Amino acid sequence: DDSRIALTPSPLSPNQGIRDSQDTQFVSEKNELAACDCPVCRAATSPGTVTGCKTCCRGERIDWAKYPATIHPMPRLGFFPIPPTQGQAYYSLWDRLEGVERPSAPKSGYAATGLNSWSYFDADWRYVETIDPADRTRVEQMKRMHLNDCLMLSVGGGYWVRFMNEHNSRLTRTTNDYTLDRFRLYTDWWYGDSLRVYGEYLWADAFAEDLTPLPLDANRGDILNLFVDLKLFDYEGKPVFVRGGRQEMLYGSQRLISTLEWANTRRTFEGVKLFRQGEHWDVDAFWVQPVIPRADKFDATDENQNLIGGWATYRPKKGEFIDFYYLGLNNSNTITQSGIERSPAHIHTTGTRWVGDQDGYLWDVEAMMQFGEQTHRDLFAGAATAGIGRNWKDACWTPTFWAYYDYASGDNNPNSGDAHTFHQLYPFGHYYLGWMDLVGRQNIHDVNLHCYLYPVPWITFWAQYHHFWLDQSRDALYSPAGTVLRRDPTGAAGNDVGDEVGLFTNFHLARYSDIMVSYNKLYGGGFLQATAGPTGSANAESLYLMFQQRW
Repeated sequence: DDSRIALTPSPLSPNQGIRDSQDTQFVSEKNELAACDCPVCRAATSPGTVTGCKTCCRGERIDWAKYPATIHPMPRLGFFPIPPTQGQAYYSLWDRLEGVERPSAPKSGYAATGLNSWSYFDADWRYVETIDPADRTRVEQMKRMHLNDCLMLSVGGGYWVRFMNEHNSRLTRTTNDYTLDRFRLYTDWWYGDSLRVYGEYLWADAFAEDLTPLPLDANRGDILNLFVDLKLFDYEGKPVFVRGGRQEMLYGSQRLISTLEWANTRRTFEGVKLFRQGEHWDVDAFWVQPVIPRADKFDATDENQNLIGGWATYRPKKGEFIDFYYLGLNNSNTITQSGIERSPAHIHTTGTRWVGDQDGYLWDVEAMMQFGEQTHRDLFAGAATAGIGRNWKDACWTPTFWAYYDYASGDNNPNSGDAHTFHQLYPFGHYYLGWMDLVGRQNIHDVNLHCYLYPVPWITFWAQYHHFWLDQSRDALYSPAGTVLRRDPTGAAGNDVGDEVGLFTNFHLARYSDIMVSYNKLYGGGFLQATAGPTGSANAESLYLMFQQRW
């Protein structure tokens, strides 16, 4: 996989220009040899030269190292780690076996762990433009292939296989041993800086499950993404695009809108989005409908669910994000779970988030308010999270520690009066509220602690602890999918859900390959014990082992 990796990686990061003389010489020679009839380029250069004209498309100069401009900067998730990326070291197991020490972590459009939460169409490969083709990895050679002065093509994809061992799976008394695998393949076409066509295929399957497979476990051949981006105009020097078609979406912390990377079938939507990305401000507006996965049929949208929204992100400096958003969900489906009427509903969500780091101190604060109507009842609900952390980048094993409190409101009388249960919309459920995948961001309190360690730069160790209790004892415990998992309508079972511990280790095998292992256990509290019944369980544990390969 890394057989074409140069011993010294390019130090260039996207949008920073060329830093060393070798790259400068390469780009200069490339430009001198270019045949350029672009009047803009000729006017910007000395007579008789074409230096500075990288591509002349439709009479306009394009510096491909800055395009496509539609790549969203990846927002930081909650309790984010700060891995070691500088200093002479081995940054993968392959480096260690080959004896290749690097001055810094090599560039890649993919994450250096087994989970890549952002979309492949937002993977930033612009740094490839500054690397001599002879020094590119095989994966980099598949990116940003210039077919002519106007047309650029990238191809790629990924495969994972994950073994799951779940004891008391889904709080039943069943041991569920099964395997998930997933294959993704994409093509990304650009015409100049004004038109993009992106398509991505998905195959996902589940084998030997002892329980009925979850809806997201199997999707045997479907379209994950298929959209067109069209540049409308420039506003204050930055392009404004419209995107139409099937598209993954993620915003901010992903507590409300996420691609749901842990699921075997990633979440996607169909609709239209208008967006502009600036130096410090990004602004999106959209109308979409969720796509419902079907194992052996082509996926289709749920036309009874419509999500509209506006999302603005301010980046005052690198690594710091401030979000402001409005999301409107109109769900006309009739849904009743364990006696609780959940929809039809018309839900408005407003919120803000501030996340960043400075001098080793980390923070993440988010507040969300909901109002509207749920089954002819007035809705007023809310959720909040607050986390503080500390990173010691120069200490042994580069430790990062976080302490968090999460809250989402519940309803003391779920079927009468005003409704107060928070609706979590389309979240990254697996990431935030325990890897047992038993708790959702509805009617819940969660005090959680996180610790990251890096024994060597290519090994990530993450330990987490959660203490859960219900906000309202007569409301339900909701799953990460937003469905009722357990409920005592009388409230006599109390609100003590229990404690969960999780241990996670990622081994970065090579620049595009990872092995991930995770062990998790839930110790059920009084609520789970009282509601277990003759076939249920209060405790549960799981072991996950996954191999991931990207290209």
